[in-house]
Amino acid sequence: MNLNALILCMTMGLYGLFTGTASAQVRNPILPGFYPDPSICRVGKDYYLVNSSFSYFPGVPIFHSTDLIHWKQIGHVLNRASQLNLTNQGISEGIYAPAIRFNKGTFYLITTLIGGGGNLIVTATNPAGPWSDPIWLPEINGIDPSFFFDKNEKAYIINNGPAPDNKPLYDGHRAIYLQEFNLKTMKLTGPRKVVVNGGTDLSKKPIWIEGPHLYQKGGAYYLMAAEGGTGEDHSEVIFKSDSIFGPYESFSGNPILTQRDLPANRPSPITCSGHADLVQTSKGDWVAVFLACQPYAGNFYNTGRQTFMLPVDWSGDWPVILPKGKAIPEGVIIPTVSGAGQTTFYNYSTNWKDDFDQPELRLDWNFIRTPKEKWYELKDNSLIIQARSVSITDKGNPSFIGRRLQHANAEMTTALKLEKGKDMEAGLVAFQNESFLYKLVVEEKEGKYFLGLSFPGPNSVIILKAYSEITDYQPGDYLFLRMTVIGKKLMCFYSLNNQKWINFGTEDATKLSTSVAGGFVGAYFGLYAFAPSPATATFDWASYKKIE
Repeated sequence: MNLNALILCMTMGLYGLFTGTASAQVRNPILPGFYPDPSICRVGKDYYLVNSSFSYFPGVPIFHSTDLIHWKQIGHVLNRASQLNLTNQGISEGIYAPAIRFNKGTFYLITTLIGGGGNLIVTATNPAGPWSDPIWLPEINGIDPSFFFDKNEKAYIINNGPAPDNKPLYDGHRAIYLQEFNLKTMKLTGPRKVVVNGGTDLSKKPIWIEGPHLYQKGGAYYLMAAEGGTGEDHSEVIFKSDSIFGPYESFSGNPILTQRDLPANRPSPITCSGHADLVQTSKGDWVAVFLACQPYAGNFYNTGRQTFMLPVDWSGDWPVILPKGKAIPEGVIIPTVSGAGQTTFYNYSTNWKDDFDQPELRLDWNFIRTPKEKWYELKDNSLIIQARSVSITDKGNPSFIGRRLQHANAEMTTALKLEKGKDMEAGLVAFQNESFLYKLVVEEKEGKYFLGLSFPGPNSVIILKAYSEITDYQPGDYLFLRMTVIGKKLMCFYSLNNQKWINFGTEDATKLSTSVAGGFVGAYFGLYAFAPSPATATFDWASYKKIE
């Protein structure tokens, strides 16, 4: 079935579900690439969405939309070292599961820094920033905190924590905790209470109840959380109570979102769905954002966990994001009016180029951990990177500026030149973590130029996949490099003129997948430079393109 037919069927199936009459089409994922753990809030006609960023800096990308369809990044919440000081954390440590909420003129973002200070709050009156320095919450033992502002003007923090009394009954036994928060003192107050123990049914040993959020509707409190772990058994479940501290009843129809019960051999599968958040439109309809994955084969995906959207059926007593047995659609109708003359983030991401002609780096670019010094410069429509003696395989802050791999089939291309007379290397890196990456670099050594393709082996020993001198390269000219991923294959190319491309090697792209590399992040393409003593690499431009 083609996308238009699918959307038509879904439109007919959703007729009457929305309280308003307006509806529009959205394409999933709404944020392609490594944008996991979405949280969303609405202020008037404006929607704001944030994601986990782990050990990339700046932390917590924040997006804005007025119609839930066209999303544009407006900044990062944690963009100063005083807010986020990432030093030697693993790439899958760092910032976990931020939650964004708005109350009486102030935006509140609460999150967890793994491998650092734990749970923290930052605030802002403008979601584009600046955001405050963190207020730390050492009393919270756990992760995935979220704010809830009650209609009685009290505030609460809910989070995933250890099993009651730190006595787990089985592996993966966790609990959901709730405590009041004083907005004047910005401190927790009152008793801390377990409101969900284990999950939907403790006797069935549910695992990894996490990512909780609270909502209020019709006088009742609804507690929504992820359950089942972040893999293919991932799901979203819901509980209900007449009192904020419970007891909470588990919905008999749980889970309200999962793909674990679908055939593994279904075409174009979307998997691992969960970690959702809900938002109510100004017309009273409800919409869910959540993470999910798009494997290109088996359980291999290099793009990480992405942000998806679905309308919520809350016509009864319980919200349902997706009926059991239904596949997450790529095209879906949501209750909104599409803004005219705007570009979706999905379309923006398919054909992208940076000519480095702006005074600041574009928001698409990230560093690995927090830079302690500014080692790059935007000058004369170029990006100049100082090659430093921090390797891409080190747990530090290498001279790497990267952007997300956002599609199973895509290519990244750049033009670069090296500072003459310096022993150094610079080029492209396809990065998953320090042990799983591919490096395509030009190396200058004793006045000669070489091209190398490598991968880290055991004990961080670099394995050269290909290496040869570029005898026809003229120093001072630009050299063009390209990395292309087509599902399981990574192909590397170089050119002297950006017209004739020479294949320099084909490698196993599954090594960039979560299944092989482990962890929670997606792959990046990045610009990189290294030298034992000060040197510079100049990048004239960089482009990224989805391959159909």
